[in-house]
Amino acid sequence: MSRPASSLRAASLILQRDLTLAFRRPGEWLQPVAFFLIVTMLFPLALDPELSRLRALAPGALWVAALLSSVLALEFLFREDGRDGTLEQFALSGQSFAWLLLAKTASHWLLTGLPLAIAAPLAAVGLGAPASAIPGILVALLLGSVSLSLLGAIGAGLTLGIRRGGALLSLLVLPLAIPTLVFGARATAMAIQGEPAAAPLYLLAALTVFGITLAPLAAAAAVRISLE
Repeated sequence: MSRPASSLRAASLILQRDLTLAFRRPGEWLQPVAFFLIVTMLFPLALDPELSRLRALAPGALWVAALLSSVLALEFLFREDGRDGTLEQFALSGQSFAWLLLAKTASHWLLTGLPLAIAAPLAAVGLGAPASAIPGILVALLLGSVSLSLLGAIGAGLTLGIRRGGALLSLLVLPLAIPTLVFGARATAMAIQGEPAAAPLYLLAALTVFGITLAPLAAAAAVRISLE
């Protein structure tokens, strides 16, 4: 079997392993979704429940809550495998380390980013968004959550060897996530207003493709540094 095919097979096995382990500990991946829903539900309670005001604040509320929820789960991305030596075995396995970490990042997105994207339309309706805006909001959150997970993998790799590195992880990831936050909120706002949101969605897609191309390599380098 060729090395690329072997690395792809190893990555698929890691993805299956991480998903199996995660479903044995549901609290770790349900917590970010619960946090997202709670934060978005608090906005109508804290503000004047005027529909126009809620719609104006909905894009910012959705994306800030999604960003913070994504960061909340990043600390678990490499932590357990770093403690028990699994990451060291990955690095010494002879397989593409970037592919293996991409598989772990994909499992993180499936457990946190995808549920957040699915929950976002429900939260948006609670903030006064029309039903016609749901497809645009869903696409924006799907693209943006992938980008956030990829950025988070780099930050998680850099803070792997630091005890209680959650605060530092947030400081590293949040500034890098600003373009995703800006384009995602703009796409959501245009969807709520009934305007074509193709331009910001294309930019979100470009950020996602850029992240898929470079983030696994950067995460692999960061994890290697933390393991030394």
